[in-house]
Amino acid sequence: MSTLSYDATGAAQQALEQHIPALVADRIATRIFAKDHTLWGADAESESAIRLGWVEAATVSQPLVKDILELRDALRSEGVTRIVLCGMGGSSLAPEVIAGTAGVELTVLDSTDPDQVRAALADRLAETAIVVSSKSGSTVETDSQRRVFEKAFNDAGIDAASRIIIVTDPGSPLDKASREAGYRAVFNADPNVGGRFSALTAFGLVPSGLAGVDIQAFLDEAEEAAEILNEDAPENIGLALGAALGGTTPLRNKIVIAEDGSGIVGFADWAEQLIAESTGKLGTGVLPVVAGPASPEVSHGAPDVLVVRLVNADADVELGENQVAIAGGLATQMMVWEFATAVAGRLLGINPFDQPDVEAAKVAARGLLDAQPEPTPAAFVDGAIEVRGGDWLGDAATAEGAVKALLGTLSPDSYLSVQAYFDRLAFAELEGIRDELAAATGRPVTFGWGPRFLHSTGQFHKGGPAIGVFLQVTASPAEDLSIPDRPFTFGELISAQAAGDAQVLEGHGRPVLRLHLTNRAAGVAQLQDIIAALSARASATES
Repeated sequence: MSTLSYDATGAAQQALEQHIPALVADRIATRIFAKDHTLWGADAESESAIRLGWVEAATVSQPLVKDILELRDALRSEGVTRIVLCGMGGSSLAPEVIAGTAGVELTVLDSTDPDQVRAALADRLAETAIVVSSKSGSTVETDSQRRVFEKAFNDAGIDAASRIIIVTDPGSPLDKASREAGYRAVFNADPNVGGRFSALTAFGLVPSGLAGVDIQAFLDEAEEAAEILNEDAPENIGLALGAALGGTTPLRNKIVIAEDGSGIVGFADWAEQLIAESTGKLGTGVLPVVAGPASPEVSHGAPDVLVVRLVNADADVELGENQVAIAGGLATQMMVWEFATAVAGRLLGINPFDQPDVEAAKVAARGLLDAQPEPTPAAFVDGAIEVRGGDWLGDAATAEGAVKALLGTLSPDSYLSVQAYFDRLAFAELEGIRDELAAATGRPVTFGWGPRFLHSTGQFHKGGPAIGVFLQVTASPAEDLSIPDRPFTFGELISAQAAGDAQVLEGHGRPVLRLHLTNRAAGVAQLQDIIAALSARASATES
């Protein structure tokens, strides 16, 4: 197994000292691995009883390896060398990290943006197979992506069924329909594992293995990590991390996860969903904030922030106050963080395996798709940006003034969430405004691409503490894209998803500023200039 190490200071170390004796005495580690569904309270028992399969996933998934590798070799012999993953949330985030860390190509299509979907369709279709991952098959994004790829294959004279691989729960509607359709392969995952805990199941392994990852070594490492975690001992790093995540006093409910030389590509994005969706409910929880080692939140020293640095085991790390450093290989880290999240759930007094508020935005989006109402009129237009917001906008008459008005609603314990509903690959540079906004506000800032984040931090935004402030950015596509046999287009779908989520957030009393870019390139540049100016003025004021 890769070297696993852990160090902590300040509140994290105090949480360890406060909680580890009881966690060890109560045999929490061995009880988790024994699938003791009573650990999270009576209200959680029915859900946790069917969601603890992840503790043995590394072993249970071993028989999948042979079938995955045989299919990979067969596809390659047919000239199929490009794998596109159609999945959302837990179905896409784990394979993205696994493939990225291994340095193999995997196209992750977790968007309904017309431009991003069209780009995926246009790239080497003749060499492409798709993996459609969904526990039930009812996920509208993956169903739409499957439909458009199936049509593209057939239109190109390619046998579509031979290029479609399905990952789903046994007996699901997607399972039955896919077998009837004669798709190339159907892999069943353990139904007793929730999506965000599914990295070591078929959902993580099939797309990664087909893309070229050594999934046997990945599972072997995870098995060794599970053995170490299954110990009721003060040295159990999983218990220590769980105490840090959910047991600080008072609770530091913003967990800044900073990539700092770990060598794991995109791990914080995966951990973001795991923690936010598992803990953000009943008005409590901890918000993961994806950052870099030089991000403002790492050095601000805010009393509600704990910094977790993902480091290399061989590095000489000097921790600041209230920081954690953790090192380990990818499979090891995934096991540790899943285990620690379950421990944190117990300390927080919540059920870490449900997601009661995720459905609200889906329902709102479906309602908007069915009704297809006229868009809410813009409060005003500034250049390439249409502005919409609540009464808190006041007399703002420019996009910059609207952003300043939104930031004015932040309180000392707030966080700002930036949510961009368009092509995350073509406009990845927009993520740079995250650090600038954190510097300008002195508050933690998250950045999520929609609708991807709806299956991730969306649960925390609605079910966690009511301290979020939201900047939503949408954008007109260059050209819309129809969805075969559906009465709506991709453009209409992503627009409804954005509007539905804003509707639910506003219904929870959260301030939401909606900026719609009528021209993507011009709008992004304008927004970047606005944020840069705000950051510069804040910096000048501080100095």
